[in-house]
Amino acid sequence: MELRNQCMILRTTELAAAQEKLSELEKQKEDIMKFHSPASILYRLHEATNKTEEESEALHRQLLDREIDLGTFVHKYKKLRNTYHRRALIHLAAKAS
Repeated sequence: MELRNQCMILRTTELAAAQEKLSELEKQKEDIMKFHSPASILYRLHEATNKTEEESEALHRQLLDREIDLGTFVHKYKKLRNTYHRRALIHLAAKAS
């Protein structure tokens, strides 16, 4: 009888620990699934596109204020605009599908 009680206690404590671990893992899975959901990815892509737009505008202001030379501006601006348009097209394509 005492062995049965001990077995029952062990099962109960192990089960509780396993259920707690399962709950933690399910929460992690849920968080990961939210982060990688289509809506979340679209939002982050949109935010990255806006950030690139702001960076290119800031670079343009630097040129106007003569903080950078034309060669540097052209090189950096071309790169930023390429990134911006690539992201914008991906965002549009994703929204359309």
